[in-house]
Order: sequence, then structure tokens, then C-alpha cells
Amino acid sequence: MSECSINGIEACVFDAYGTLFDVHSAVGNLSDEVGPRHAELSMLWRTKQLEYTWLRSLMRSHCDFWQVTSDALQYAMDATNINDKALHEKLMQAYLKLDAFAEVPAVLNLLKKAGIPTAILTNGSPMMIEAAVDSAGLNDVISHQLSVESVGIFKPDPQVYKLASDTLGIAPEKISFQSSNAWDAAGAAHFGFQVAWVNRYSQPVERLPGTPSAVISDLDGLLGVIGLC
Repeated sequence: MSECSINGIEACVFDAYGTLFDVHSAVGNLSDEVGPRHAELSMLWRTKQLEYTWLRSLMRSHCDFWQVTSDALQYAMDATNINDKALHEKLMQAYLKLDAFAEVPAVLNLLKKAGIPTAILTNGSPMMIEAAVDSAGLNDVISHQLSVESVGIFKPDPQVYKLASDTLGIAPEKISFQSSNAWDAAGAAHFGFQVAWVNRYSQPVERLPGTPSAVISDLDGLLGVIGLC
């Protein structure tokens, strides 16, 4: 995995879903109840969830990420012939308690010890991200929890990235932004952040404006990129 250095940063900002939290753990933890098509359901749920954020932004028809997530799940369940309202509710509640990736707590703790402010910048509604952070026990290592609900449009609209810079009071070029979503990494880089793309699944490079400053395979790689190890 290619790594380059990120210099002169004053804060680290993280995407939540797919970067800090495993979006497939909701279905994974209920796979026996979901049945043999659980992997297909999980992938389709995530795909539709993202598609709906982009389409709603283009349509200027915003609703919060909880509604988007529910709508995407219902589509995925319809597509996989799973008709179970109780399971729909169980999966939605599971989304509030997603598993954090294994390296996340230690990396955030090291950033805190180094005196580097940390923030989450997410499509998730305030309720969703508060629940996820609390469930993963990350309250003490996250300085700010920032939701797109403050600006009323989803990533990768520049207003979302500006929210982080404005809230932290730090110029974009002095912020290191981490996302496992290549399109989000591109959007953040195009805005002006120094970006570490967390390419967890060895995906190809997107053909979009905005080039990440570094590519890492997980968040452990961030420490070397910003010079903490």
C-alpha cells in the first residue's frame, strides 16, 4: 500500500461509516436471522444507502441519514425477498451499535496523547453517531462529532467539509481527513484537506477530482503518515 507523508496538521478528522465503524457488522451480527442471503443484503443495503444520499442531494430533497438508511434497507430486503418487519427493526437498531474496526481505539488514544484534536465528520444524524460512538466506547477520544444535518446536504458537497474547518477553526490544509470511501476521500481532497484514504479492501483509484495525500490499508498506517511513529 502506497504511503506518503502528511505534514503540518493541527487536527485529524474521520469519516465514520466504513472508516471507524464496520457497516457490515449490523447484518453480520444477525446473519443467522437474516439467512443465506445475508452478505448480498448487506452489500446492497450499503450501496443503496450511499446512492440515496447522492441522489437526494442532487434532487435537493434532503432527509436525515436514519431515514435514508431505513429506505435503503427496505429496498435491499425487497430485492432479496426478505419480508420481515421485525427483522427490519432489529437491523436498524443494530446499525446504532456497529463494531469499531480493531485498530480504532488505540489509534484515537495515541492521537489524544499527542495532543491532536480529533473529530468525526459524518453523513450520520446526530442521534446515530452519538449512539455509535457511545456503543464503541470512544467518547473520551473524539473531540467533536459533526453531522451533515448542520448544513442539510450530504457528502461530498463542499459545505460538509467546510463545516469541519469552521467548527475546528483550522484551515483545510492543516487538517488530515481520513475516509475509507474513495469518493469521500476525493471530495475532501478536492476541498483542500490533506487526505489519507483508508483503502481497507484494495480498491482501484477513483477517477474523480481530488487526490489523497496518502493511501493506507487501515488506520494504523495513519500514525506513520503524520509522523507519530
